[in-house]
Amino acid sequence: MKQLSLILLLACAACKAGGPAPSSTVPAVLAAVAPAAANDLPAQMRAQIGNAACTDSAQCKTVPLGARACGGPEGYLAYSAAKTPAAPLLALAERYAQQRSAEQAAAGMASTCQMAVDPGAVCQAGACQLGTGQPGAT
Repeated sequence: MKQLSLILLLACAACKAGGPAPSSTVPAVLAAVAPAAANDLPAQMRAQIGNAACTDSAQCKTVPLGARACGGPEGYLAYSAAKTPAAPLLALAERYAQQRSAEQAAAGMASTCQMAVDPGAVCQAGACQLGTGQPGAT
């Protein structure tokens, strides 16, 4: 968790300096942090999602990940509604959003206030994956 906090603080340093951070920064940062302790909520969310197996895009959903200082999520994860019960996953997502908001408030963090658009999710090669956010596009 300390690694994640440090990495996210460094990633948001560009936000305070006025330079917009790339929209892919947070997911890349989260992926770079090794799965950790029981309090690592993103790792718990990914564990619940598993391989997100699907047979049709209608089974694929997204869940918001974290929180930006100006509001809205930092990103999204794709999951299979056929394999993952939504309620426990959404509860973890809410806990993580509250945790991130508290961390940001305590650190006095700011962000670019760009909203992360829900990209939607599609079934590709038998697994739910984030879409492009464009209707009809994969």
